[in-house]
Amino acid sequence: MFPLFSRNKLHSGVISAVVILSAVFSACERKLDTIKNADILLLPSLTAKNSTTVFTDSGKIQLIMSFEIMESYNNVEQPYSEFRSGIRVSFFEGNDTPAGTVFSKYARYMDKKKLWELKDSVVVVNEANEKLETEQLFWDQEKDLIYTDRFITITSEDQTVMGTGFESDHRLTRRKIKNVKATIYLKEEEE
Repeated sequence: MFPLFSRNKLHSGVISAVVILSAVFSACERKLDTIKNADILLLPSLTAKNSTTVFTDSGKIQLIMSFEIMESYNNVEQPYSEFRSGIRVSFFEGNDTPAGTVFSKYARYMDKKKLWELKDSVVVVNEANEKLETEQLFWDQEKDLIYTDRFITITSEDQTVMGTGFESDHRLTRRKIKNVKATIYLKEEEE
């Protein structure tokens, strides 16, 4: 038959192979059970990487949003989108130049509430070139309200105002600082 294998060696080799293959298939079966038991709903429904999204209305650009990674979770009770590597948004209001920009190192959008949460190095610049800086900011789109209970700094051409707690419209024109800590005038008044 086979000169290199005796009948006993061939028989024990086949048995060894069957035992090894059984162990391999058994391990694979356990891994498949683990995958089946994993909550697939915890995975993102949609993932986008290194993207820029342009929103328009009647052919006019409303905003341009750029991000490194976005993960949308639609199979949960409160659907949301998460931007773990940050977000940059430029707002346009019928003009070719941005009316304002927003930047943060982390963002989350809750779909049902139409609420944005921005965290970590949040910077908002309006069309008057006034800059708001904070560590956490919320934007309620339904109410056109941005707010925080954190420390904020607002810098304009002639002054810097610092305080804790803040509310405003999205343009930063009707703003209220709840607890002003300091106002620093950058230019002297002209007489």
